Amino acid sequence: MMLEEGDLAPDFTLADQAGDPVTLSELRGQTVVLYFYPRADTPGCTTQACGVRDHGAEYERSGARVIGVSPDPPRALAGFADKHGLRFTLLADEQHAVAEAYGTWVEKQMAGKTYWGVQRATFIIGPDGRIARVFPKVSPKTHDEVVLAALGELATA
Repeated sequence: MMLEEGDLAPDFTLADQAGDPVTLSELRGQTVVLYFYPRADTPGCTTQACGVRDHGAEYERSGARVIGVSPDPPRALAGFADKHGLRFTLLADEQHAVAEAYGTWVEKQMAGKTYWGVQRATFIIGPDGRIARVFPKVSPKTHDEVVLAALGELATA
């Protein structure tokens, strides 16, 4: 079951695209946009990541740190980041433990086959470590518009 607004964001430590550990609880005091995506360098995931890249200044102005999470290994994430000039943190959730904790590891169907994978979803985690907004099944094309609008609302709340 996917986490909801008001829930305490489960803590985790995962390797980033450089292989360095990133721990969520060490980011307390900051707003974190944590987005889960199925696979690096696929069309939808590339559209979404490049959108975050292209709106980087807006995320910075809102005071939010953007972190993408996928089941890819660090080396694949590094190649994805290099290929598309991504300057934000990508995390390797190879055992999908973090996706499971957030409720984004789900049963999916494609071409008549059933399999397990990551459901595209975004969580805005407030400086207090609680989930302020949840966007299940977000569209790669409208992701930034929706998330940045929510960040603006949270800033004025």
